[in-house]
Amino acid sequence: MEKKRNSSVRSGALIRFWVVIAAIIGIFLASVGWLAGHIRQGLDLQGGTHIVMQAEDTEENKVTNEAITQVINIMQKRVNEMGLTEPIIQREGANRIIIELPGEKDPQKAIETIGKTAVLQFKDEEGNVKLTGEDLKNAKEQMGQNKQPLVALEFSDEGGKKFGALTAANIGRHIGIYLDGELLTNPVVNEAITGGSAVITGQRTLEEAKDLAILLRSGALPVKVSVMEVRTVGPSLGQDSKDKSVVAFTIGLSLVVIFMLAVYRMAGFVADVALLVYVLILLGILNMLHATLTLPSVAGVILSIGMAVDANVLIFERFKEEIASGKMLRLAVQSGFKRAFVTIFDANMTVIITSCILFFLGSATVKGFAFSLGLGVAVSMFTAITVSRTLLMFLIDANWIHNPWWFGGKRGYDR
Repeated sequence: MEKKRNSSVRSGALIRFWVVIAAIIGIFLASVGWLAGHIRQGLDLQGGTHIVMQAEDTEENKVTNEAITQVINIMQKRVNEMGLTEPIIQREGANRIIIELPGEKDPQKAIETIGKTAVLQFKDEEGNVKLTGEDLKNAKEQMGQNKQPLVALEFSDEGGKKFGALTAANIGRHIGIYLDGELLTNPVVNEAITGGSAVITGQRTLEEAKDLAILLRSGALPVKVSVMEVRTVGPSLGQDSKDKSVVAFTIGLSLVVIFMLAVYRMAGFVADVALLVYVLILLGILNMLHATLTLPSVAGVILSIGMAVDANVLIFERFKEEIASGKMLRLAVQSGFKRAFVTIFDANMTVIITSCILFFLGSATVKGFAFSLGLGVAVSMFTAITVSRTLLMFLIDANWIHNPWWFGGKRGYDR
């Protein structure tokens, strides 16, 4: 009776082991494509426009740290309102700004929208500035009654009072509306306008009106910026980089899987299944964080694949030593994990600390590599210590395999 009960327990443990394995493989096959496809892609993977701008001193405004920060914030707002996907805008050096616009095929249009100073001024016929863009509350493109595109302006409370006073004092006269010193429109005031709103006409298309509205909504840049470099990455070049990255990822993952199976047999199979969990968790976190994947980031991910099984190699080598010393399989597994943990923790923490240093001190490309590598190492340490150990214990509880050879040891008697 006892023998029958033990046999039933072993059968249940074996079924549990294979059900978990099948579930992991099934979830991996069903979701890995979706997870990988929904990660945001950088300029070098999908093509787009790379722009380098430099802030310059003028007689009116000097370049300061605060001014550069404000320029970046305004540019970010303009890019977001343009509807471009996954833009990257960051500072480089003392006064340069790097702008990467994945998917943008018209760099000139992007430059005109992002880099325009956008100083809005309302002047009377004597040339006196009576209102500026700082008095605006909102600006929106729309079609007029005669199907003419225009920009509808909404002033702040204080701006509305200023505009009402300006129109009341200039009935029958012109009020010029200027953008960066260029006259946009010069209407004649027929009556005082006290509603806190106005319109700017003269745009040929609704798209032009939209671009102007974006500039006015985002505000004026505090300093002048000029274009230093424009580089366009074609979609075909980006797709080629993406394809090569996928090939490199597949080859790297396949070689690691084959190596673990060849050297550690059934224990290697368990490590390979844990590696699938590692890939799912890593891709899931990248999606949750809305991380942008670039070529350096892909390099970090591929490198972390090797790091992902490094902990398993340490554990299995300790495991083999414990088996060679005469311990039973269950005790050998427990002791192997315990002995290897300190080494695994120290080795992985040094890589994570180095990645953090590179992330905070490195350039944009280095940051991407450091982030993906550090995240990959952290996830790999989790899967090696938890997933691999759990699956191995399930396997040993099934009492299905007894020969140490199946766990990477020398062929010997069953235990």
